[in-house]
Amino acid sequence: MITLTPSATEEVKRLLAEEKKPNLGLRIGVKGGGCSGFSYVLALDEATPKPHDTTFEHEGVTVLIDAKSHLYLDGTTIDFTSGMMGGGFAFNNPNATKSCGCGHSFSA
Repeated sequence: MITLTPSATEEVKRLLAEEKKPNLGLRIGVKGGGCSGFSYVLALDEATPKPHDTTFEHEGVTVLIDAKSHLYLDGTTIDFTSGMMGGGFAFNNPNATKSCGCGHSFSA
């Protein structure tokens, strides 16, 4: 299970509303790269699942994740913060054995 905090949910809803396209959802994933081995991926994508996707609804947001990424992200909480010194989405991933200082990549 992947959880979005209330602030992350609100930011995703804001981004989806800006797009003004029907049938969009939040795609969550990982890809090889980054300073620790894997990088987190967040994107607005068509809410129609692809083969091997897991989908779920979270407070009106369709969330999609491919099977491989789900193995690395199961149990993760995604938060959103904003501030004068920056902010953005942050991943609290219990499967990460090491992460980089910026929090955008990890190893498992």
